[in-house]
Amino acid sequence: MAVTLDQVADAAGVSKSTASRVLSGSSRVSAQTRRAVQSAAERLGYRPNRIASGLRTRRSNLIGLVITNLVNASFHTITEVLQQRLDECGYQVLLCVTDADPVRERRYLDMLLDHRIDGLVIVGTGANTATVRQVSAAGIPVVNLMRSPDDAPGDSVMAGDREGAELAVRHLLDLGHRNIAFIGGPPTVDSGRDRYAGFAAALAAAGLEPDPALCERGPYTMSFGAEAVTRLMASDSPPTALYSANHEATFGTLGALVQLGVRVPEQLSLVCHEAAPWFPYWHPPITVVDNGARDLGELAAEQLLRRIDSRPDSRPDEGGPEPEDAGRLIRVGSRLVVRSSTAAPGRPSV
Repeated sequence: MAVTLDQVADAAGVSKSTASRVLSGSSRVSAQTRRAVQSAAERLGYRPNRIASGLRTRRSNLIGLVITNLVNASFHTITEVLQQRLDECGYQVLLCVTDADPVRERRYLDMLLDHRIDGLVIVGTGANTATVRQVSAAGIPVVNLMRSPDDAPGDSVMAGDREGAELAVRHLLDLGHRNIAFIGGPPTVDSGRDRYAGFAAALAAAGLEPDPALCERGPYTMSFGAEAVTRLMASDSPPTALYSANHEATFGTLGALVQLGVRVPEQLSLVCHEAAPWFPYWHPPITVVDNGARDLGELAAEQLLRRIDSRPDSRPDEGGPEPEDAGRLIRVGSRLVVRSSTAAPGRPSV
């Protein structure tokens, strides 16, 4: 005989409605209660009828995560955090990696809408805002993560990119560098635009202006990073410091510096934006702007769950929280982690 929801509730010592909320993915229960219900369900071998439950509650317990790539260490961390946090609340994540292809992104968004997802987290290209609006218009909460195109619906969880860029460049200026190069993303993307703005602002505060010959802005690819740093180091007046603000390009930049025989930090001090697990083990360990990827993932999950629980169909038999105002912006601060890849011009690190 199949195990019933009533039996799970009795075993967990909670009401049937509370057990139902836990097993349907609601976040409006305590962690202790969630663990008790999930443990009882597992112990008894309870298997909910997802199709019937979905028809009754209008929930699929599916969350769409649309992301441009998993080369970016921040995106990788964010994906892991979202997967774990949402799994704890009874949701399954449908991961869609677009490779920054707007056509593929549009196809994934259409597919997720057809699957009646309960929520969407998107690190988007910015080319499919109209489709994202269709998702939102269907009553599906949307969280824009790290990128927030104009007129995008839903909430936005953003990194403190400009602040982090200023921290990086001020650090290099304080060491005595004045010939500072910049490798960044395109100005059409939030991080590319904001990190360049922070770079320029830090220079302006020191009475300097960005040298166009030392600024490389391009796609989020390793090949661009390798080509960009090769051009910079071949110039008549090569930089003494580099702020690598394009994380995917950084991987190509590091390899090219080794091939070129550039000694870091003796010939070139280096600051990279966004942490990667192996940066502390590079030779020399790399100074980074940590953009708080784990916090970004946690906040995106928390805000999405809050929106899901505030939908009218999520509160069939109780008051619950009122829906929040749309378009909330949450920003995570950055911090500078100083390692041995930066030093005064012409001097080894300490």
